[in-house]
Formats: sequence, structure tokens, C-alpha cells
Amino acid sequence: MSEPPDPLKLVRQWIQKAENDLRNAEHTLKLKRNCPFDTVCFHAQQCAEKYLKALLVSRSIVFRPVHDLGVLVQLIPAEIELGLEIEPLYLLTQYAVETRYPEEEEEPITREEAKQAVAIARKVRAAARAKLPKGVLK
Repeated sequence: MSEPPDPLKLVRQWIQKAENDLRNAEHTLKLKRNCPFDTVCFHAQQCAEKYLKALLVSRSIVFRPVHDLGVLVQLIPAEIELGLEIEPLYLLTQYAVETRYPEEEEEPITREEAKQAVAIARKVRAAARAKLPKGVLK
């Protein structure tokens, strides 16, 4: 029988994946021409999602596979005040799936929308990092 995963290691893995997504979004957004703004928004959403999941794992809270940031925030105990507004989370949530597949009447995402998505991801990142247990962040 295999040993259960080390919770601290798992939290760090979620954080690393989240950081990779944010790095990818920020780097891609620097493109002056032909920037895939949908990709920027997707990685921004993934960063926020993974940070929220890292926080849940750090508190031993089980969650189902979900991309909805509002659902993930609702799973966080009330005493852990993140100080995040729910509307930006819903805005960011739409990029989890919507940006990955073509739609018939798809409106192109603008640079400003992509910048906003990255800004929201940074806020979620900061809020989650502030509530993660000491010693998790290197």
C-alpha cells in the first residue's frame, strides 16, 4: 500500500502550478503583437483556482473537481477572511472553459480584459498566500 501524500508537499505543488500559470499569463501579456488574450485569461483563472485549492488543501478541506472560483471561496471557512469581492471571481471563472474552445459568436478578448484578469489573479494570489500556514511558502 502506498503512503498518503504529504499535505505540505501537496500544497507546495498547487502553489508551484499556480505560480507557473501566473508567470505564463504575465509573460504572454507582454507580447506587443498577436498576443493570445484568451490564453492570458485562461492562465490567470488557473492561477486563482490553484491558489484557492492550495488554501483548501492546507486546511484539509475536500473539494470536488470544479473551476468555479465562487464555489471554491464558499468552501473556505468563514473565519478565514480573504477580503475578495465575489464579482471579479465570477468574471475570472468564465475564462476557465470559455477561452479553451471556439464559440460561434465569440467576441475577442481585449488587452484590457486580459490585464484585468491578471490583476484579479494577483489579488487572489495575495489573499491566499496571506492565509496559508507558515512554512508553506519558501
